[in-house]
Amino acid sequence: MCTKYFFMTRTMLAALLLTALTSGNALSQQKYPVKPIRLIVSFSAGGTPDTLARLLGPRLSEALGQPIVIENRPGAGGALAAAIVAKAPADGYTLLAVSPGHAINAALQPKLPYDSIKDFSGVSNIGYSTLVLVVSPTLGPKTVKELIALGHALPGKFFFGSAGAGSGTHMNGERFRLLANIKAVHVAFKGQPEFLIEVVAGRVHYGVAGLGPAMPLIKERRLLPLAALPGTALLPDVPAMADVLPGAGRDGFQAWLAPAGTPLAIRNQLNKEIAKVLAQPEVKDRLQNVSFHVHHSTPEETERFLRADIASFTKLATDAGMRAKGP
Repeated sequence: MCTKYFFMTRTMLAALLLTALTSGNALSQQKYPVKPIRLIVSFSAGGTPDTLARLLGPRLSEALGQPIVIENRPGAGGALAAAIVAKAPADGYTLLAVSPGHAINAALQPKLPYDSIKDFSGVSNIGYSTLVLVVSPTLGPKTVKELIALGHALPGKFFFGSAGAGSGTHMNGERFRLLANIKAVHVAFKGQPEFLIEVVAGRVHYGVAGLGPAMPLIKERRLLPLAALPGTALLPDVPAMADVLPGAGRDGFQAWLAPAGTPLAIRNQLNKEIAKVLAQPEVKDRLQNVSFHVHHSTPEETERFLRADIASFTKLATDAGMRAKGP
């Protein structure tokens, strides 16, 4: 009896263990997602990362069957939001919407509270905005060549504005300065609207802004666009920057990242749905209307682009004398 009882007990225990393992395996393979997804946006409402999140989020939510909860966490040029996501569980339920500022921070700040590459996994690039070199119509120059000539005539007294030190507008203003070989002085403001008004007023000589914020002032003829990067059908009479200033280019993407270690299967699923949303006619039309260029990429490509952007911005910062020194 004892032997029989012992045998039955072992059999029952084995069955119970098998059931538990099977149930656990079923739970581990549960269809993603099963709860809301947090999308942490690195800038405040109204900025490009936020605008894209609110355009894509509801459509992605519909495709995935779970809410995409958008949380704006502005601060430190996007570093605050990045630090939050870097420490989040790598389960696909916390994502980070970044601007080129993510790569710029890595280029300028040696002591970030996270590793800009190692602490994140790529989900998808979204694309990039058209940039425009603008001056006041009353300044005098009507072409890039004439603006450069004015810069040479005013060494050390030639000013360009930006939306803040280390911002994308700052980096692109520095890139123009270096390519044009002019001695321009940077003046930082709180945001694009503030620095564009200073260009309108003539208190700074030029700026490289996003076309979206600049377009209303261009339509009102309060700003004069001299070149676009890249060229855009919204400004058919304005040349592409690369056509008038050899070597001109841009880097930096609007992208979505996840904490390092987030399973590739989850990131591929998100990536596939993001691609479908970006292909929707309504979404394409809305983005084209603000001259935003869609540039979707795989998770692996997104990581490669990020590394390349950090390298490019690091070189630019070094050439411009902006890079902070390490300890």
